[in-house]
Amino acid sequence: MAGQEISCSVPMYSNILVPMIDDSKLLVERVQTGVRMEKRLLKVLKAFAEYHDMSLGDLLEGIVLHAFDGKTPFSPASIERIRELKRFYDFDLDSSASHRLKEIKARPGRRRSADRG
Repeated sequence: MAGQEISCSVPMYSNILVPMIDDSKLLVERVQTGVRMEKRLLKVLKAFAEYHDMSLGDLLEGIVLHAFDGKTPFSPASIERIRELKRFYDFDLDSSASHRLKEIKARPGRRRSADRG
């Protein structure tokens, strides 16, 4: 066998090019933001990020970048995990609630320290 070339061809995979993943890191500038969102939604997102050992910012960036490309950011297993987290945090909203959410008024007696004085 020494010196001989051995080849194997699998008919259903011949002539298919598989793109290689570019492992190079992209340098970006991140900024701190103070976005407001529904409380239970944030709990689900934070728990999901923690489950995947990533920051909330990394999770949100990934979701948005996928959405901008018209792709789903979640695998079927991730969608099931999100369902479990939504049940755990009693989060019953879905995409039909988008653009219809109205913030409740702050409760009396719960002023921020910057508002005092």
